[in-house]
Amino acid sequence: MSSKDVFAVFGRIAEERILEAQRRGEFDNLPGHGKPLQLDDDSHVPEDLRLAYKVLKNADCLPPELELKKEILTTEQMLGRITDEGEKYKQLKRLNFLVMKLNMMRKVPVSWEENQRYIDTIAEKLGGGKDKRTQKR
Repeated sequence: MSSKDVFAVFGRIAEERILEAQRRGEFDNLPGHGKPLQLDDDSHVPEDLRLAYKVLKNADCLPPELELKKEILTTEQMLGRITDEGEKYKQLKRLNFLVMKLNMMRKVPVSWEENQRYIDTIAEKLGGGKDKRTQKR
């Protein structure tokens, strides 16, 4: 028996079991019944990697770069709620370390790198205004 025949047999078995479950009404009260499916647009993912990406996504696994971006966003949100100056400075240092780490992981031009967040904050504390480098831009 060839591999095509094996897949055809499995296909028929699966189809028969689905039809039996439909007749028994096992699909009648599922969440989202009668509503359109929300399918992910994975056209940007190469066809041979789509299944692997879907498995990783369903397992709530992200590539290291995206995990780092997620941690950066979480830290930025947390910074907005911190009132203690010492803790805020500590978290700013951590945030800039994460941004530097992300920029080092990427193989893109420097102009595409994430901006570090502390320059304006430190310039405001020391000189009372924005960093001169950002004013020239």
